[in-house]
This record gives sequence, C-alpha cells and structure tokens, in this order.
Amino acid sequence: MKILRLGHAMYCFTSNSGTKVLVDPFFDMNPGCPPDYQTEEFMKSIQLVALTHGHFDHTSGLHKIVAANPDVLIIAQYELALILLGKGMKNVIPLNVGGQFEYEDLELTMVTARHTSSYGETIGAPMYAGESSGYILDWKNDHTIYHSGDTAMMSDMKLIQEVYKPSIAILAASGHFTMNPKEAAYVVKNLLDVDVVIPSHTFPSEKTASSKDTLQSLLTSFPVVEYMIDRDNELQKLLKDYERTRVDILRYGEERVY
Repeated sequence: MKILRLGHAMYCFTSNSGTKVLVDPFFDMNPGCPPDYQTEEFMKSIQLVALTHGHFDHTSGLHKIVAANPDVLIIAQYELALILLGKGMKNVIPLNVGGQFEYEDLELTMVTARHTSSYGETIGAPMYAGESSGYILDWKNDHTIYHSGDTAMMSDMKLIQEVYKPSIAILAASGHFTMNPKEAAYVVKNLLDVDVVIPSHTFPSEKTASSKDTLQSLLTSFPVVEYMIDRDNELQKLLKDYERTRVDILRYGEERVY
C-alpha cells in the first residue's frame, strides 16, 4: 500500500494491485500540493474519488479531475451526490453512513463523523450537503485504513475499530474545525488500536508550503488557517511514549509504502 499526502485532508491510496483512490480533492487554493500532482496526467490516473463532505477544501479540485477523466467514479453522501449530479457530473454514486461500495480490490465503507457540511460557500450562499463522514478503506490482501474525515472526538471510533479493525488511521488533529491534538491522542490511546496514525487536517508553514503565494492568499481569505499550521508535531509529541502506535507525519507530496 502506498499513501500519498497531497492536501491537509487529501490523500491518494495506491493498492498493491495498482488501484488508485483519492479522498477529498483539494487543488484550488491548496498551498501544499506540489505541481507534479496538479497535472492532467496525474488526474487521469485517479480511478475513484471519495468525498467526506462538501466544504471547498475537500471538493474544490473535483472539477479538474472530472475534466481530465470524465469517467472517474465519485462517492459522496446522498445530498452532496444530488448536488453534483445536478451540476452535470456523471458516475456519481450516493452513499450514506453504514453503506458499502466495492470497487476492484477495495471495499469502501462510509462511517460516521462529527462535523458540518455545505457546498459552494466560496462562490455564493452555501448549500446544505448532508452530514460529514469518514471512510474505511478495506483493501484485499493489503491494509485496512480508517480516514476519519473532518470530525470531533466521538465514541463511535471505538466501534469502528472493533468492527473493521483498521491498522492505519488518518486522523484529523488540527483543532479549530476538528479534533485538537490532545483529543486525537486520547482517541489513539483509548478508542483505536492501530499500528500507525497519520495526523491530518493540518496546513504547511511558509517554510514547507509548495506555493508561498497560495498560502498567503489562503491566509488572507481564511485567516483561521493560521491556527492549523504544523500541528502534526503536537500529536507526535503527545504520543512519543505510547509504544503501541507509531505517529507518521506525512508532508505534502510525500508518499510512503506500508
């Protein structure tokens, strides 16, 4: 399994058999995604896109993927799926919490998350887009991965662990809009039982951003982003003496093999 981080919550998964799935495309106003992954060639390689919710920083790149690959499969919550279908996108598959979808060597399950969801908030009045979710990506002959999506701490995570037994968790840990590092550390110690946790929903600093101009533009439009910069390190410090789970910090554009 290869896991490539491209955005604060955007990850690309490539299974051992070569299936490529992208969660939460965020290309517009993304200060961290390297140019090599904003090409038509890369976007054509994506076979399935899964959306955790409708906010711009999780969907703003979807139109670029669809333009490059009109046949790409899109998984979204029922309400968000209807919005996308209404905008002319095809191959949109509505799913709801507890629902599963099988594709190639992947069984994808939508699971609960505690967060709001709307669509189109950067271009006009936001539209209600259903409830946010996370995903279990259960790969045949490979890892089972829990992508929490944007979420607060919740006891459902214990049930998610017991039922699906993920070995890797990509866990929101930036605070402000999601769990903060302290809550994420509690989740790892008490609700999950994974080998690896990857902190998510954090933003790069000026030093680590691929595009400093894009970062400055994002900070100007959404100053609260400042509160979510480089918070991966906080979770790593909180779990430094917790031997059960390793904290892997993936920088933007970094791919690791598990």
